[in-house]
Amino acid sequence: MMSSKLLVKRLLFFILIINVQSMNAQAQTADQSLTIQQKSMVTISALTATGNTEKLKTVLNKGLDAGLTVNQIKEELVQLYAYCGFPRSLNAINAFIVVLDQRKAREITDQEGSGASPVSTTDKYETGRKNLQVLTGVEEAGPKKGANGFAPLIDTFLKEHLFADIFSRDLLTFQQRELITISTLAALTGVESQLQAHIGMGMNTGITEKQLADTFGLIEKTVSKDQADIARAALKKVIASKK
Repeated sequence: MMSSKLLVKRLLFFILIINVQSMNAQAQTADQSLTIQQKSMVTISALTATGNTEKLKTVLNKGLDAGLTVNQIKEELVQLYAYCGFPRSLNAINAFIVVLDQRKAREITDQEGSGASPVSTTDKYETGRKNLQVLTGVEEAGPKKGANGFAPLIDTFLKEHLFADIFSRDLLTFQQRELITISTLAALTGVESQLQAHIGMGMNTGITEKQLADTFGLIEKTVSKDQADIARAALKKVIASKK
């Protein structure tokens, strides 16, 4: 029969092994880089936001080659209108049509991919509020403040349309949607506060510091160093606020 001391030693050793494995997994997650598909999402978003349709066509081709489906890219370009406006979103969609036609002419068969499941909700405002709460990790309480309090209709549009109609569509995950949003805001000027907020939300979905560093490196290459540095400063503020 095993002695109690030996049993305790084996139990402690087992716990130590579990902790080491957990720490190694956390370290691997923290060091995780962007995948090829994620890099494509970043550059597609950034170039759509800046309106550079010629470079956009190139990265749309790369995104398809990396394995993004036609429907995933469509979904990304549709979401982008909420952050960079209908004109830029429509221009990007038209550029995507050209890219697909050119690839078809070269006899390249692209994967269409599945569509989004129907969104069913009886209260879009409440659905949007809950989705936003998941992203921020903060429960909304008390009277509306700032822009939402001053112009309540914008709060309604944000909750019912952006965070319910768009974010509830399951073709892209919350993490993918936040990566798209962060990339778009990082490419735009004058939206540092919104960028900082979405960096926080993105990290809440599991986007790592390394992935954000990779993202802003791509922003430097596709947009400008100034924009990338603004995004890096915003990331530092978010990290500091979490300590």
